[in-house]
Amino acid sequence: MINIQPNKIRIRLKAYNSNLLTISCEKILDTARKNNSIVVGPIALPTKRKIYCVLRSPHVNKDSREHFEVRKHRRIIDIYQPSINTINGLMKLDIPAGVDIEVKL
Repeated sequence: MINIQPNKIRIRLKAYNSNLLTISCEKILDTARKNNSIVVGPIALPTKRKIYCVLRSPHVNKDSREHFEVRKHRRIIDIYQPSINTINGLMKLDIPAGVDIEVKL
């Protein structure tokens, strides 16, 4: 069995709440730095906005509308030269609900 460690781990985080995203990034950075890995980030990607237009009264007054907005915040963290301890630490992290994580080696 060959044990090959990746040279870089890229972590993509997505959330509707920017505060939860910041907390998650700090937890990941602390874990990686404790295990002496090189960390780049968090890099803020552009926020995606989705606007929904809703009629206030469905049968009358087509001119009367409300607009609702949903924002999706995104961050990228790169971890170079991760050790096995770093990977294990990242697997055991308790990330808040509402934060979507993608990990690529």
